[in-house]
Amino acid sequence: MNLFTDSSRIVITCNKRLSPCLQQEVTELGYDIENVFSTGVEMKGTLHDCIRLNLNLRCASQVLFSLLEFKCKNAEKLYDKLLDYPWERIISEDGFFTVTNHTENFTINNELFVNVKIKDAIVDRFRREVGRRPDSGSSLEGVVIHLHWRENNAEVFLDTSGETLAKHGYRKIPGKAPMLEALACASVMTTKWNRKVPFVNPMCGSGTVAIEAALIATNRRPGLFRKNYSFMHAIGFDKIFYQTEFEKLKKQIVEVPDLKIIATDISQDAIDISKVNAGAAGVEKLIEFSVCDFEETPIPKTPGILFINPEYGERMGDVVELEKTYSRLGDFFKKKCTGYTGYIFTGNLDLAKKIGLKTSRRIEFYSAKLDCRLLEYELYAGTRETK
Repeated sequence: MNLFTDSSRIVITCNKRLSPCLQQEVTELGYDIENVFSTGVEMKGTLHDCIRLNLNLRCASQVLFSLLEFKCKNAEKLYDKLLDYPWERIISEDGFFTVTNHTENFTINNELFVNVKIKDAIVDRFRREVGRRPDSGSSLEGVVIHLHWRENNAEVFLDTSGETLAKHGYRKIPGKAPMLEALACASVMTTKWNRKVPFVNPMCGSGTVAIEAALIATNRRPGLFRKNYSFMHAIGFDKIFYQTEFEKLKKQIVEVPDLKIIATDISQDAIDISKVNAGAAGVEKLIEFSVCDFEETPIPKTPGILFINPEYGERMGDVVELEKTYSRLGDFFKKKCTGYTGYIFTGNLDLAKKIGLKTSRRIEFYSAKLDCRLLEYELYAGTRETK
């Protein structure tokens, strides 16, 4: 068994409703997708493919490499099956491993109990076959073993990512109610932005949307900002292959001479945080930051994309005041953004009605557990209003 050359099923997970963007990314990397579901995609490949996927994907959460599948009725059957698996070929005896699981089985009412049974099976296997056992704990810094157990069907994966890929690693200061990097990226990918026309981001907060736009335009991948993955700790890890793939990330960065990305916020603190995060991502010089009310945001004459992620009253902001803000957003679109395609990301559709403009698309997303929409507006001259 050679994990890094043997092919197996790979499940790439993502946050709910991001799978269309994830599918696009995986396909663009040259892979054939066998199945798409609401929180991920499936394909076939090796651990070398998992390395490449981890380094390149923007919208993914975890890259899971299947180790074994079996029928399993209860925890004792689970223990017996995992006791017979050669874990000593994957985890070093002086290494560290973590166990995670997702279980939907009527005999189980506590996922922590399942974690303990998996860990016990791995540890007992080491004691029997090696005489020593690796350390284990809840930190995702070493080898991560993941169990997916639904009814009587169980599948064990090597979670090659460890910490979620949805956080891209450059955001040093999150700011207030920040948008998850993978969600921000998927939102930008879903717009009609061609990566050449201006991208304007009023109410930028901690700068995540503008930074992701700059990263996408210049083909900077998340693997540039992260130094630890679970696959690095598996026996047989090919350091040379990883380093080669990492160097490719640097070489594929492109320069976009006329790229114009504008990010504004009424808060000086927000702009300061945005600049720190953009600097960590290597794109601070590609974004024009300024402090102002969204209505004072400089709008280039060349039509482009306008993207706003206003507060929507769930975690911050007073709804009554926000009604006024959303109404002002509609006026701003009509008066100053003619020729642009406008987008508003919100988790409050009642507030969105205050914008007073007709949407051309309504794209479904989730932010945390909130049902959200990315609302698209074609801002023609003399924009048609809803009656």
